[in-house]
Amino acid sequence: MALRIDDMDRKILEELQRDAAQSLDEIAKRVGSSKTPVWNRIRKLREGGIIKRQTVLLDAEALGFEACFFVLIRTSAHEAEWQAKFLQALNDRPEVQEAHRLAGDIDYILKVRVANARAYDVFYQALISEVRVHNVTALLSMEEIKSTTDLPLVGATT
Repeated sequence: MALRIDDMDRKILEELQRDAAQSLDEIAKRVGSSKTPVWNRIRKLREGGIIKRQTVLLDAEALGFEACFFVLIRTSAHEAEWQAKFLQALNDRPEVQEAHRLAGDIDYILKVRVANARAYDVFYQALISEVRVHNVTALLSMEEIKSTTDLPLVGATT
């Protein structure tokens, strides 16, 4: 059964999405509560699987990862063995930030972050040497217009 959350839980989650490094005192003040109830709710949200983990967001370009490619993959293979091999190939490559299986003409879309086009080609050559694919199309993002990890919690019902 899914964990039910209320408006106070949503406020706490919004604060954690905004800045998970802030202290319990800061979160409690911002949501209009005190430290202990906020901590108990955070613990409940972790135990219930709502909060998966806490991490930091890095600036990819500042670290030299200036190229973001969206890679569209079509395959003629759909058997379990191929899928397991494909999944392993993706998990073995830290350049793959996201991977989604799609409905429609394209089977998979990957978000790949690399230093440049040459680094993408190295990634591409390694991937196709391991996993048989029918067609690969790479789209270079010219500009990131919006990127967020925040979920739209206001008005959400759970």
